[in-house]
Amino acid sequence: MRAQMSKKSTGKDIWVLGDYRNYFKNRVTLQILARARTLAEKTGGRVCGVVFGHDVGGYTSEYISHGADLVYVIDHPRLKSYGIETFTNLLIGLARDMKPDIILIGATRFGQEVAPRVAKRLDTGLTADCIDLEVDDKQRLVQIAPSFGGNLIARILTPKARPQMATVRPGTFHELPHDDTAQGEVITLDLPEDLPIERIRCTHSEYQPVKTMGIEKADIVITGGRGMGSKGKFKKLFDLAGLLNAEVGATRPVVHAGWVGHEALVGQAGKHIRPKVLFSFGISGAIQHTAALMDADFIVAVNKNPDAMMMKLADVAIVADANQVCSGIIRALKEKIRD
Repeated sequence: MRAQMSKKSTGKDIWVLGDYRNYFKNRVTLQILARARTLAEKTGGRVCGVVFGHDVGGYTSEYISHGADLVYVIDHPRLKSYGIETFTNLLIGLARDMKPDIILIGATRFGQEVAPRVAKRLDTGLTADCIDLEVDDKQRLVQIAPSFGGNLIARILTPKARPQMATVRPGTFHELPHDDTAQGEVITLDLPEDLPIERIRCTHSEYQPVKTMGIEKADIVITGGRGMGSKGKFKKLFDLAGLLNAEVGATRPVVHAGWVGHEALVGQAGKHIRPKVLFSFGISGAIQHTAALMDADFIVAVNKNPDAMMMKLADVAIVADANQVCSGIIRALKEKIRD
């Protein structure tokens, strides 16, 4: 049934669009709910999840257990498969009806498709790939995102148009612990009868697991910079990663040089990581890089320059040639395995 007038937005509500398609590995919706909870404490609004799909009852209860006060749900067999036009139209219709103050969406492929379409048709602004969100003294959403290739951090406002919209990078915030005692309301809405038919429909899909766990989720990350010396020497980091069951990251100059793909970029314009152990080989420590790894539990840095910023941030700093140290560790590990 349709939500009653009393259930409509207070004018301060914060919506988080639920992306549950890879729920157990991709926790971005729960991460955004945690930040929305903090923002709502300052604005006085409610944190509202928005879920479209079929047989999604389990996800709605999870969102409440992770910070949502209320979850709007449209559950219908037609929504079993994600459709960009359908999901866009549903969110636009709800937003026009309920008038939330803020809409937050994960900067996944799902969010990158939906968010700009919704913002355009609602005639509002959108800040993509935010690395932080705040509320200013006028209770406006401050959308914080890297700009100019990660060299600057922009603080962006949407002063007049509503809703205020932003997409948030996965891994930016910590999700709240699961609370079995959390109380919230689920409002089930009907699928609109006049919803247009998708012009492009998914007829079949097949899940293919990715071989790597992803740099954002790895317990051990090995990062390398220009101090490794060359593309050939940089490849040694992958040998070391294989021995340690780790993932490899890189600085922007390394990515631009073509030594490794953009998916390995660690920095304000790339991935934010929080490993238990971080190895840094030949990295000086520019702010756009170090800002994305400050949540690492333990850092080991190797650099010829003892005054490099990365060395100052490290728990263990080794003044030496990064390539030689990497080679030495690989030899020692292989000998250990043979023994």
